[in-house]
Amino acid sequence: MPEIRNFTLNFGPAHPAAHGVLRLVLEMDGEVIVRADPHIGLLHRGTEKLAETKPYNQSIGYMDRLDYVSMMCNEHGYVLAIEKLLGITPPERALYIRTLFDEITRILNHLLWIGMHALDIGAMSMFIYAFREREDLMDAYEAVSGTRMHASYYRPGGVYRDLPDAMPQYEASRFCSESEAKRLNENRQGSLLDFLEDFTQRFPSYLAEYENLLTDNRIWKQRLVNIGIVSPERALQLGLTGPMLRGSGIAWDIRKKQAYAVYDQVEFDIPIGTNGDSYDRYLVRMEEMFQSNRIIKQCIAWLRKNPGPVIADDKIAPPKRVAMKQDMEALIHHFKLMTEGYCLPVGEAYAAVEHPKGEFGCYILSDGANKPYRLKIRAPGFTHLAAMDEMARGHMLADVVTIIGTQDIVFGEIDR
Repeated sequence: MPEIRNFTLNFGPAHPAAHGVLRLVLEMDGEVIVRADPHIGLLHRGTEKLAETKPYNQSIGYMDRLDYVSMMCNEHGYVLAIEKLLGITPPERALYIRTLFDEITRILNHLLWIGMHALDIGAMSMFIYAFREREDLMDAYEAVSGTRMHASYYRPGGVYRDLPDAMPQYEASRFCSESEAKRLNENRQGSLLDFLEDFTQRFPSYLAEYENLLTDNRIWKQRLVNIGIVSPERALQLGLTGPMLRGSGIAWDIRKKQAYAVYDQVEFDIPIGTNGDSYDRYLVRMEEMFQSNRIIKQCIAWLRKNPGPVIADDKIAPPKRVAMKQDMEALIHHFKLMTEGYCLPVGEAYAAVEHPKGEFGCYILSDGANKPYRLKIRAPGFTHLAAMDEMARGHMLADVVTIIGTQDIVFGEIDR
C-alpha cells in the first residue's frame, strides 16, 4: 500500500471566515489539523511609521482605522499616552463621556462579533439582529462626531465637543413612508442622552433574544463546547488578554486593575469562564454587553446632573470659533495648532485600555518634537493570532472557523 502523507491546505487569504486577509497554512491529517501556520502582513498599512511623520494631533484618525470595529477605544489608548507625557488630566465630564463611548464601542464590537461568529458557524439570523442594534449606536457615533465609523472624537485633554441636545431625524422619502419615518423618530425627540437611555432600557430584552437563539441551541453548543480550550496557565503564558483571558477563568480587566477614565467610580462585574473553550468566551462576551449597558446607564445619570467643560483649556486645545472671529491671537493659535501641532516633553510613556478585544496599548517615545520619535502599538489580536496553532491542533477543519471567530481578530490592527 502507498504511504499516506499529510497534505497542506491554504485557508485564505480571501476567505469569508478569515475576518481579514489571513492566510492560514494548515497541515492536515485527513480532516484533522496537525499544524496551523498563520501568514500575516497582507494588509500592511504602516500606521506606526506614518504616525512618526505627522504631528500628534493629526494621527488620531489613524487609530480609528486600526481596529475599525472599536474605533474610539483605539483613540483612547493613544490620547492617554499623550496625556501622560504632557502631565494633564481632562475635565471630569470629558472622562465620563469617554467612559460612556468606550462602553458603547464595546457593545458595537461584541454585536458585530456575535453576528459574524454566528454567521461563520451557520446561524444566519443573528447577523440581522445584531446589526439592528448596531444602527442605534452608530447613530450615537454620528451625533457626536459627524461620522459613523472613524470618529476622531477623543482629543488629548478631553473630547472634541460636548454631547448634542438633539438627534438627527429620519425624513420621509420614496424609500421611507411618512408613517415609517414617524415611527423611527419616536425615540429621537430629545437629546443624545435621552436616545441612549431609551436604548439601555431596550437592550437587555435584545440580549435575551440572542440568548434564546444561541445559548442552549444544540448545534451551537456542538460547534463551540470543548473547541479551542486554553488553560488559565497557558493563557497567561501566551499573553492572551480581554475575553480570551477571562474565558479561561482569570479575572483580569484593566478597567478594574489599573483604572482609567472614571471606571473606579462606576459599578460593574467581570464575567469569567470555567472551561476556557469557545463556548465560555461566547458567554463572557454576552455578559460583557450586559455589564456595558450597566455602565452606560450610570454615565448617563451623572452627565445629566453635571455640566461643565469637556476639554482642558490648554495650548493643545483649539480655540472656540467665536473667539477666532473676535481675536487675531486665537486665530493664529488655531492655524499653528492645525498645521504644526504641539510639542511633547522629552520622555516615554505607555498607556493601555481595556479594548473590547483585549489590552490595547500605545508606547510613545518623544524627543521633544511635534511628532513621536517612535510609536509602538500593542494590538490584542496580534497576540491572540499567535495562539492559533496551539488552539487548532487536533481539531477538525470546520473548527478552524470557530477558533478564528472566538479570537475576534481584525486585521487592521494585526497588520498595522
